[in-house]
Amino acid sequence: MTVTVERDTRAVGKHVHAGSRRPRTRDSYALFLLPGILAFLAVVVVPFLMNTGVSFTEWQGVGSPKWSGLANYRELMDDSEFWASFRHSLFMVVAMAAVPTAIGLVLAAALFDYIGKHFGSKVVAVLRACFYLPQVLPIAVAGIVWSWILAPDNGSLNELLKAVGLGSWRQDWLGDPDIALYSVMGVMVWVQLGFPLVVFMAGLQRVDPQLHEAAELDGAGWWRRFRHITLPQIRPEIYVVLTWCTIAALKVFGAVYVLTKGGPGGATDVPSYFSFSTFFEKTQVGYGAAISTILTVIILALSLIGLKLQTRAEDAEEGVRL
Repeated sequence: MTVTVERDTRAVGKHVHAGSRRPRTRDSYALFLLPGILAFLAVVVVPFLMNTGVSFTEWQGVGSPKWSGLANYRELMDDSEFWASFRHSLFMVVAMAAVPTAIGLVLAAALFDYIGKHFGSKVVAVLRACFYLPQVLPIAVAGIVWSWILAPDNGSLNELLKAVGLGSWRQDWLGDPDIALYSVMGVMVWVQLGFPLVVFMAGLQRVDPQLHEAAELDGAGWWRRFRHITLPQIRPEIYVVLTWCTIAALKVFGAVYVLTKGGPGGATDVPSYFSFSTFFEKTQVGYGAAISTILTVIILALSLIGLKLQTRAEDAEEGVRL
């Protein structure tokens, strides 16, 4: 009896001693997170709060800011250039989110289902890398190359149209206010396409092939299998791509700066470039800060909505599996 009690006491002591070490382990994990948290505070949170504070002032970048309250935000509500830049952002969302997502889905399915089976994984890997290449190119380099291609006089596109007998289609692609925005959109589709393609190909690898085999035996064609099996299985990836690409479209700056600088006549202006020009060209720092603050709030709201939709899709998928 004495031996049994001593063993129980030792076991309890070991359990208590082991339990007392857990908080120390958690504290050590927190130490690893500390540098990232500090960097996030220094690079994101503090500048955003400072920018928000400046947005309530009237300031030209020198001297002391003058408190103006909500005057900048009230002025934004009546600023036609501000609303025009947001309308252009909607076009950019189409070019950088909707169109690449749709094309990326079809291309990923074609590479995965057809080319991979008939030509092998190496060919698929090469094609995937080619589609993804614009993502890793510096946007300044890509923009300069496309400005050469779309040049009105000796641009490659106009020369190609002339060579094939379509010289009447030649345009000033970046200098005509009626088509400049669509030209930039075409460039951004090319830039953005690789990201959805890679994400969707990764998602297709976790789709159960037995579902496709069973559907094929039942007489379902490729499109029906793609619509009723593939799309529901990769729904979380679709939400990730749409959220990420929509945020990228709202933040787009480099391509507009290199290709058109918001012109001609503001035809390609977007909120990020409008804020930049207001800051540094017009030296209306408080007004530019207000534009940046509103854009940041919109992006944060869309990010939260996208994360919520992604979580629901993942939960629904887990419920189906269970």
